[in-house]
Order: sequence, then C-alpha cells, then structure tokens
Amino acid sequence: MKARVFVTLKNGVLDPQGEAVKHALGTLGFDGVNTVRQGKMIEIDLAHTDVAKAEADVTEMCEKLLANTVIENYSVEIG
Repeated sequence: MKARVFVTLKNGVLDPQGEAVKHALGTLGFDGVNTVRQGKMIEIDLAHTDVAKAEADVTEMCEKLLANTVIENYSVEIG
C-alpha cells in the first residue's frame, strides 16, 4: 500500500524558496504569477493491508518526523 504525504508551510510563514521560484518564473516571461508556495511530497510504501491502520501510522510519522507542525501543514493520501 502506498501513502503520500504532502507538506507545505502554513499561511503567514515566509517562504523564501517560493519567492525565488516566483522571481525566476518572472524572468522567464511568466508575468501572471502572483504567489508561489513551495512544499514537499513524500511517498511511503507500506506493508499494511488495513487502510485505517496505515493512515494512523503515517499520521504519527508526520507528527514525529516528517513535518514540523509548528510551521508546516501536512495531508496524507492512502492508496
């Protein structure tokens, strides 16, 4: 079973990498870009067969390691 975790900065947290990407897009001629927020996607291959158990375990992984919950949000997809 695969799990995907999407981690993004919370609103209000400065995103210098997103700003750098926005600036680079502008220099490439993409003038209609107002904001860019950068994040990460983590894919985990699990041996679980129970979707609820997989989601609970991945959520615990996020809380303990994968996301800094002070400044980041995360979402989990199991499939």
